[in-house]
Amino acid sequence: MTIQRSMLKKLAFSTFLLTVPLNAAFAADPAVAERIKSMFAAQGVEVSWTGVSGDDSSMVLQGVSIKPAAEKEALPIGDVKLEGVSDANGGFDIAAVSTSAFERTKEGVTLDLSPVVIHDMSIPAEGANGPLGPLMMYKSAEMENITVKVGDKTAFSMEGLDVQVTPPADGKAMDFTAKTGKFNADLSLVEDPKSKEVIDALGYQNISGDIEMAGTWQPSDGKMELSKYDIAVDNAGKLGMTFNLGGYTLDFIKSMQAMQKQLAAQPEGADKSAQGMAMLGLLQQLSFNGASVRYEDASLTGKVLDYVGKQQGMSSKDVANQAKAIVPFGMSQLNNPELTAEVSAAVNAFLDNPKSLEISAEPPSSVPFALIMAGAMSNPLDLPKTLGVKVKANED
Repeated sequence: MTIQRSMLKKLAFSTFLLTVPLNAAFAADPAVAERIKSMFAAQGVEVSWTGVSGDDSSMVLQGVSIKPAAEKEALPIGDVKLEGVSDANGGFDIAAVSTSAFERTKEGVTLDLSPVVIHDMSIPAEGANGPLGPLMMYKSAEMENITVKVGDKTAFSMEGLDVQVTPPADGKAMDFTAKTGKFNADLSLVEDPKSKEVIDALGYQNISGDIEMAGTWQPSDGKMELSKYDIAVDNAGKLGMTFNLGGYTLDFIKSMQAMQKQLAAQPEGADKSAQGMAMLGLLQQLSFNGASVRYEDASLTGKVLDYVGKQQGMSSKDVANQAKAIVPFGMSQLNNPELTAEVSAAVNAFLDNPKSLEISAEPPSSVPFALIMAGAMSNPLDLPKTLGVKVKANED
């Protein structure tokens, strides 16, 4: 389907703003309001509202709008309700925060979100020096459904978003999980002829599935691990990703927010090369500990081989054999015989019996991003060795 990028960008930003806790952290106390506004401003976001009803322990902020520095117009997100507001060491605790239902239509695309409900939110006092410093925290959040329509047809829907967070305490890392109920997508709305042909041939005009995510973050040393990020599509397969980074500290986050604010404040068309170089320098504070991409087949591979075979007048087995023969030649450019043999063996095993295929990078020790970037520019063929790249098939 043909949708302008600007519309998708705004809809994606709308979804993001309504699913993070920062959107809801206001209070009737002017000092608290100014504190929250300043925290948003530090991230390049202007917040406003038309009025407040209720008292200091339970209130409704009316007509809330949010405007990123890079946007010309503010985004109205409606009323926001805060319940169980109490003082907490100079900051505030909020038992529950809920947004209004949200609907926005532009250029024929409608985004419809049910209310977001956030539980046990903490707003630190200015200058707080706890495990999370000045960052806000919440313990759980949920949203019943998301729907995206093109005209009067539902292009995408998702139900049952659930987020759980265990704040860091007693030196332990923060744990977080997120999962959805079913999502559904109508791929018959795709207008590109070539894409539509492939979708119809594979029988995926309508798809459904679910998403799961889990990870940890240790603010003290900046170790960030995404241990699970699985996107499963029924009758197709599951794509799973993981990564493990070092250096993602509170200081890094503050510097990144400041840099993003500077970039957002630049006028359209301005030269941002200096900020881009500064961003690259900032990223060099991070280190790479590991990552993986894993695909578990649930009939998609066989359907793709059948489709390619019909296009070329071959059997699916012939297509698989052709792929097996091509892989060693492609890998030979890396000048890494050991990895070439490993990849060839894995691809052969997967095509003979499609169960799973996994690419992982597990260096023996943490690798600074500066070294990765330098290697990519000077000798990219050595990167697989530096990062400890491995490929395996049909293993648990």
